[in-house]
Amino acid sequence: MHSFKGFERPDGSVGIRNHVAIIPSVSCVNGVVNMIAKMVPASTPLYHGHGCGRAREIELHTRTLANIGKNPNVAAALVVGLGCEVIKAETIATAIANSGKPVEFLQVQDNGGSIKTAEKAAGIVKKLIDHAKGIKQKDFTLDTLTMGLECGGSDAFSGITANPAVGLASDWLVKEGATVILTETTEMIGTTHILKNRASSPEVAGEVERIISEAEKLTHDILGPLASLVIAPGNMDGGMSSIKEKSLGCIIKGGSTPINQVVEYGEIPSDKGLIIMDGPGYDTESITGLAAAGSQLIIFTTGRGTPAGFPVVPVIKVASNPRTYRSMESDMDINAGAILEGTSLEKVGEDIKGKIINVLEGEKTKAELNMTDGVICMYTLTPAF
Repeated sequence: MHSFKGFERPDGSVGIRNHVAIIPSVSCVNGVVNMIAKMVPASTPLYHGHGCGRAREIELHTRTLANIGKNPNVAAALVVGLGCEVIKAETIATAIANSGKPVEFLQVQDNGGSIKTAEKAAGIVKKLIDHAKGIKQKDFTLDTLTMGLECGGSDAFSGITANPAVGLASDWLVKEGATVILTETTEMIGTTHILKNRASSPEVAGEVERIISEAEKLTHDILGPLASLVIAPGNMDGGMSSIKEKSLGCIIKGGSTPINQVVEYGEIPSDKGLIIMDGPGYDTESITGLAAAGSQLIIFTTGRGTPAGFPVVPVIKVASNPRTYRSMESDMDINAGAILEGTSLEKVGEDIKGKIINVLEGEKTKAELNMTDGVICMYTLTPAF
């Protein structure tokens, strides 16, 4: 069994990175978080645009922010609030503290305003960084890994190059005892019969059918006769014709193993193996949900190309065609488009496995090197397909 060096957390999870996160409870304090990050560059700020109002989404966003703080790649966290917001800093900090890791919170209205709060916070963050530096890496096996799967800017080649190559890596990890999370429910429309047949139980099959039916109903309610075309302009420019075509290519990322559980957006799975997370097809919201669900690593296949990453989770980019890989080589980690030029699917699958091992051992992805991942985007009940 393969192994890697990781950081053990008090709750038994294992980080492949060792971030000290600064989490705003509300967007009003993004500027204060930015001040703190400038004072302590070794910290990892997570900016977002939510935290107040939107009553229907309080539970959703609270869970997401807290579970990002619980992500195994986070060694410790400071939660910064304003004081009058709906989602309180203390609430998020308390939820994170249940994982056993060090966490503190501050409210700007209780600490003399922005500058005084930032100065106080900087001292706290420095102490948390000292704690993180004291955590020694140990050897762990792949059954401690959770990997998230994402598509973005897919093209007509995604379903025959990048996605099936990632599927081979997914099957390998599941056989090693790892957890793999497939999401983007709108990009499962048209594949209910396939995914239900892969469910590990009738209950799981029922959940698969439920979430896809709900996503399909929503698209029909909003788009009417255009529902089958709920794909981005870039998808169409890349040669795709319908959501079903995209979905058939999308689900291949999950490989061929049974589906063991269906979880809500940002929910941490209780089972291992292949998991489906109910979530949107909007890339940045989707990878935020994967991080909140506990993914220490995300693989992101793309046909059109994207620089998106995530603050506390390495994101491996797999290009589906050689043109995108060569034109965006500073953003792409793997050229699955090599399959179109004669390289075997199995060889690219092995390349992806090798990249996964290297990233687990500390090699930085292109998104990490480019630091393109300072903002998180949480799912809202206002549809963002």
